[in-house]
Amino acid sequence: MSFMLPSAPPGARSVVGVADDLCAALRGESATLPRVDSAVLVVIDGLGAISLRGHAGHARSLTATMTKKDVAQTVFPTTTAAALTSLTTGVWPGEHGLVGYRVRDPERDVLVNQLSGWETDGLDPLTWQAAPTVFERMAATGRPVFAVGLAAYAHSGFTRATLRGATFVAAATPEERVEASYALAAENPGSLVYCYLPEVDKAGHKHGVDSAEWVTALERIDGALSVRVPPRVGVVVTSDHGMVDVPSHRQVVLEEEHLVGIRHVGGEPRMLHLYREPDSDTAVLATRLRRDLEGVAEVATREEALRAGLFGPVVSDDARSRIGDVLIAATGVRALYDGTAEDQRNRGMIGQHGALTPEETRVPFLRLGAFAS
Repeated sequence: MSFMLPSAPPGARSVVGVADDLCAALRGESATLPRVDSAVLVVIDGLGAISLRGHAGHARSLTATMTKKDVAQTVFPTTTAAALTSLTTGVWPGEHGLVGYRVRDPERDVLVNQLSGWETDGLDPLTWQAAPTVFERMAATGRPVFAVGLAAYAHSGFTRATLRGATFVAAATPEERVEASYALAAENPGSLVYCYLPEVDKAGHKHGVDSAEWVTALERIDGALSVRVPPRVGVVVTSDHGMVDVPSHRQVVLEEEHLVGIRHVGGEPRMLHLYREPDSDTAVLATRLRRDLEGVAEVATREEALRAGLFGPVVSDDARSRIGDVLIAATGVRALYDGTAEDQRNRGMIGQHGALTPEETRVPFLRLGAFAS
């Protein structure tokens, strides 16, 4: 079974520990970051380290001092729900329980969307994602904590699951979000500020990483982050995952014979969670799918994935129950679909993520302001 996390570049850190390291820097206890008065965590959704380096000419501020060591390794699967939650809780998906884009709710035996389906799918943010956030932990010590993002996200279930404990501040443009974040950090000594920039991810999904629209979004983010950081404020810029472009001729549609014995197809096109029918045998399903998808995807059972540590060193009972019986990770620039209505909508996406390529797993880890000195 070759389905395992790729090796991290030398010196790379995990996104799981980034927020806690910023908190340690506020106390003067970080082993890698200097002490600062306030800290800002900027998350550029969907920006992989390889894509950033490949477009360095369009991101001169971000890449001016970037070295091969200025990278972090994200979690598995490389999807927003799992990775952003790891960034803001400091634990792996196996502990916080957001183990994919769409997963099965075992109590109701239905698929639920862990990114945008909190309200429509009936998920309670306080119980479905029960791990304390870094903002809750910091607020409990009396420190000011803020989250700056789009107004549309202010009251969403995903925000309540991942950013609870922070005071949400809405700002419309990337420039305004960065400006507001820096101002909050400067005006509130001892504070932790989270700044979310989704523009690159949105452009990548719709147009692709090598598109003019994606480059324009990157240039705008780079410009927003080129402004001067206030004194004694440390800034870390990172991401939740990278992205690869999947052309239409590399889309693989699973046929009926592939799905025999499968009750639900969850996850997303580059990383599927398959949930078996009660009378199906997991090992038999995995063996058949390995044969049928050889050269297209890697296949693992849930138990194989857990033994390999894909979801982290700790896996709660809740998380385990949400993970598919069989997992399928696309290789190369491919995506897999099951022909359902939701999959038909997803087939319009060019930029995709979820699997284990370096383009998806390696993200920037850039230090600005007081962290750069």
